[in-house]
Amino acid sequence: MTSSRTGGRITPRRCAEWFVVANLGFLGLDIALAHAANAFRRPVEWAPVWFSAGATALLIPMALGRGGWLWRWVERAVGGAAVLVGVAGMAFHLQSGFFQQQTVRNLVYAAPFVAPLSYVGVGLLLLLLRSPEGTAGALGWWLLVLALGGFVGNLGLSLLDHAQNGFFHWTEWIPVVSAAFASAFIFVAWLRPPAAWLPLAAALVGSQAAVGLVGFALHVWADWHRPAARLSDRFLFGAPAFAPLLFADLAVLAAIALWARAQHPQDRAAGQDDARRGHQP
Repeated sequence: MTSSRTGGRITPRRCAEWFVVANLGFLGLDIALAHAANAFRRPVEWAPVWFSAGATALLIPMALGRGGWLWRWVERAVGGAAVLVGVAGMAFHLQSGFFQQQTVRNLVYAAPFVAPLSYVGVGLLLLLLRSPEGTAGALGWWLLVLALGGFVGNLGLSLLDHAQNGFFHWTEWIPVVSAAFASAFIFVAWLRPPAAWLPLAAALVGSQAAVGLVGFALHVWADWHRPAARLSDRFLFGAPAFAPLLFADLAVLAAIALWARAQHPQDRAAGQDDARRGHQP
């Protein structure tokens, strides 16, 4: 069993735990705004909002570095529930159009099916931190896997969201190219420790954070100038203001992963090492 007690030191593991708590809390706010545009037409649309609120409260001891072995099982339960909520959300989003008629148009204009997978990523991260695979040597390797999955998902989300607008502005291609480049770069970092080229890796992570902040500003600007009777309608029915911040969020996760990877560049995933030892006579 892994432990998060580090004598008050700031470590990649502690940062990853704070990342989980912050993301679960913010996901509730983001989804509340997204579903408010639909006026929460179906009661099930409240489920992720209430889940985020409850999960965040349950994980406060983890954020504070407290809690014993019993609380570790509560954290595992929250991680598993987050995965289930994400998968169920993806199914509900696809049911809004794509499951009825499997066409590209229905895929583009249906509710964003990639978005609920954020819960899956956060849930898997929490399960990783509370599993034997989350040891110090393997943590960076697995965090890069999750960061890679996040950027690939962000690539699909950027394509689908901006396809609804027909890529009217050339700037709408920036997150697509940026997410594709980041996915390729992190894949290389996953295969090879970045110790020799850590400054370049840090620059890439910084650029992804910049893309997220600039995208947030552009979305807010577009919503502010959107014609609507009320100011709130501009943001409820306009470009999702918080969506570009996913780039900055994933940049933080990638930075934690590179930090942990640089501390143990010679180590690989614990699961691979265990499998290799298991085949030895």
